Amino acid sequence: MKFPGIFTAALAGLILMSGCLAEGGSNGSEAVPSEDELNRVESAVEQYREETEVLPIQTRDAETPEFRRYPIDFQRLTAGYLSEIPGNSFERGGIFQYVIVDPEESAEVRLIDLRAANIIQELERKIHQYRSEYSYAPVKEVVDGEIVELDYEALNYDEPPTVPSPFEPNHRLPVYMKTSGELIVDYSLDIQSYKDEYDTSEYSAGDDYRQLLVENAMFVPDYSVEQTVIDGEVKFAVP
Repeated sequence: MKFPGIFTAALAGLILMSGCLAEGGSNGSEAVPSEDELNRVESAVEQYREETEVLPIQTRDAETPEFRRYPIDFQRLTAGYLSEIPGNSFERGGIFQYVIVDPEESAEVRLIDLRAANIIQELERKIHQYRSEYSYAPVKEVVDGEIVELDYEALNYDEPPTVPSPFEPNHRLPVYMKTSGELIVDYSLDIQSYKDEYDTSEYSAGDDYRQLLVENAMFVPDYSVEQTVIDGEVKFAVP
């Protein structure tokens, strides 16, 4: 699958990041998304599915977030379908998890950028410490329905922590919390950028615009919830 236009900028940004890693002693390949590698894995998945009538995925329960629910099981693919596991994959020490989207139909392969996970795990640790001391979460204000902004100063941050966008190299994405305690990433900046770049005539108010990202890039929006566009503004599609 080809990913035109806006993805080129994202790729350039990640390549620049990999150059910084290379100065530390690595060749940086574990941090670079490769369309060739993704297509190679996708071809192996298609062949495996044709021959076995199942997908080469690791088992996850129904409670697993949508975009993490179908991680590729490379052990199945390397048994005759794939010559080697991609060097940028998590299994090889890379920063990308290879996953399948739309498993019932197209079963296309996408990447989860794991850089966000490290930042969110550290934030979760600090929230847990805070709640252990004060018995409540450090909430600053309600953002939208069940989504709240954290009091980052109470968590000893100088500024609100953000995660790097895999879709747009210049974007840093805010992190919020659901009232359930789950941390989420706000992909509004990326969705707005893609909405300006790509045809959205098939979308209407209430539709999940995260699919616009998935359709036009190599990645999936990890730690996300449904987001839609109402009156031209990107909003969370949650109660």
